[in-house]
Amino acid sequence: MDMVKRFLPFLNWFPMDGATIRADLIAGITVALVLIPQSMAYAQLAGLPPYFGLYASFLPVMVAALWGSSKQLGTGPVAVVSLLTAVAVGTALQSQLPSIGVSSIDAMTQEQLIEFYVPLAVLLALLVGIFQLTLGVLKLGVVVNFLSHPVIVGFTNAAAMVIGLSQLNKIFGVDKERSDFFLGDIWGVLGQLGGTHTETLLMGILAFVIMMLTKKFLPKLPGVLLAVVVTTLLSWGFDFQGMGGAVVGEIPQGLPSIKVPTINLDVLGILFTSAIVISMVGFMEAISIAKAMAAKTKDKVDPNQELIGQGLGNIVGSFSQAYPASGSFSRSAVNLNAGAKTGMSSVYTAALVLITLLFLTPLLYHLPKAVLAAVIMMAVIGLINFKAFKRAWIANKHDGIASVITFVATLGFAPHLDKGIMIGALLALGLYLYTTMKPRVAILGRYADGTLRDIRVHDLPQDKRIVVLRFDGSLYFANVSYFEEAVLEALCGRSDVEYMLVVGDAINTLDASGEEMLHQLVSRLKENGVTLVFSGLKRQIHKVMHRTGLFGYIGAENIHPDENMAIDYIYHRLDGDKFDERYCLLLTPQDDAKRDDAYRDALEETF
Repeated sequence: MDMVKRFLPFLNWFPMDGATIRADLIAGITVALVLIPQSMAYAQLAGLPPYFGLYASFLPVMVAALWGSSKQLGTGPVAVVSLLTAVAVGTALQSQLPSIGVSSIDAMTQEQLIEFYVPLAVLLALLVGIFQLTLGVLKLGVVVNFLSHPVIVGFTNAAAMVIGLSQLNKIFGVDKERSDFFLGDIWGVLGQLGGTHTETLLMGILAFVIMMLTKKFLPKLPGVLLAVVVTTLLSWGFDFQGMGGAVVGEIPQGLPSIKVPTINLDVLGILFTSAIVISMVGFMEAISIAKAMAAKTKDKVDPNQELIGQGLGNIVGSFSQAYPASGSFSRSAVNLNAGAKTGMSSVYTAALVLITLLFLTPLLYHLPKAVLAAVIMMAVIGLINFKAFKRAWIANKHDGIASVITFVATLGFAPHLDKGIMIGALLALGLYLYTTMKPRVAILGRYADGTLRDIRVHDLPQDKRIVVLRFDGSLYFANVSYFEEAVLEALCGRSDVEYMLVVGDAINTLDASGEEMLHQLVSRLKENGVTLVFSGLKRQIHKVMHRTGLFGYIGAENIHPDENMAIDYIYHRLDGDKFDERYCLLLTPQDDAKRDDAYRDALEETF
């Protein structure tokens, strides 16, 4: 049975009692009331006819819940993935525009969008799903760790600003041509504000007001749905379309047709590169949301299983004309707060989307597109968090630098957001390598309380015959030279030194370069009358040393469990029968009563 549940994780939901069924049903309906208008807005952001958002809110939502590990994660169209989809498909389609007979994607009719644009978005969903599923099956969910939190902070803030600003033309009812310079496009929109369509602007403002007031005074009500209902009724009652306002228009009633995605070899390479970025960004968002909710519910989240769920959701969705979907923070929060107990709530959500597609789409004809733009802008406002930059900088300047540069690069390369996050990821990796290349090295002395501390920080004297060095990092190819230089520098000009103790508690790995360097260093120091001693080495380091013969070359007697045992051993080797702890500056005092006297005597008599 456990094997079956491994392949069919949704079986863990059962059996359900009546309370669980009711809670999931209420949560599912609540999420659907938010998802339906949001999905149409995000489809518009992706450059698709709004109703394709409903297609991406049906099968992907259900499948991701059935094969995922999170009980409350709400999958479907999200803002960042939608914008990345628009950029990816737009880039891929650009070279084919002359053959279509249009000057730009914005100039395409809805029929042309469905014929040329939609198939590429669907193919992108398939590629995203295949990549995510592959990572999940191979248990490679850890790859998302390449996108560090500071990079995500910079990217998310920039992406939120790009997404919000991209809707200005729809709010004001003016034209906007898309180019490879997003900030220039926005400047062009601002230059047209004199031609603002007043009725469109009023509809957008009204939607904002309704959503903001609902959020503040009636937080339990779905403000997005309320804004959509009110503005749609006003649009119908006052003939908003007749006034020149843009509306959603006719939505095909019924289920999307099931068909195999068209494989376009001419743009496959472009889309695959974008699919990798979308997969990483989308999954990073989904897993972070899932973990945040799991911390509240005390449930377990399996990143690899979540990759399988998201991957299958996108693959199955691509056969029903869905574009890439991912986990949504806002809808997941709604799901959790509404009382969802299992993933069945998402199944109920998908069922309500199904009912909408079958029976309710005519009601959405008069929905103003400006309202959908307002929904998008309202959703991304919560993603902007400049305080996170300050926290990253305070925690680590390198993280702060990576965060800021990612933010600037994402804005600068917009609408090609993938370039921004790739620059950020490479920068974060480079900064990490830089810091690990030069880890902290400290020469230690015995402090008055008996601990070993940095002599430079605490102004401690050194023993004439022993140098104690602590290396706060692993030994691998990038820093072996730095380690060797640190050891030799500590011995420079100190002809009386007979022992060098390396405190290796922080050395977690030892690669071939590190092993070779240690072998040569031990030999070099032996020739100069210095014995190299180690303490605190971990089991994995011992294994490497045994396999390569380095352990025997160093000598078992020169490898100790901790620094105090090593120091005791060294002093006894140095002094033999003449051993006297009063003259052992680095030796741990025997008891509290003797600690201060021993330390003072050592300082006075040794120096």
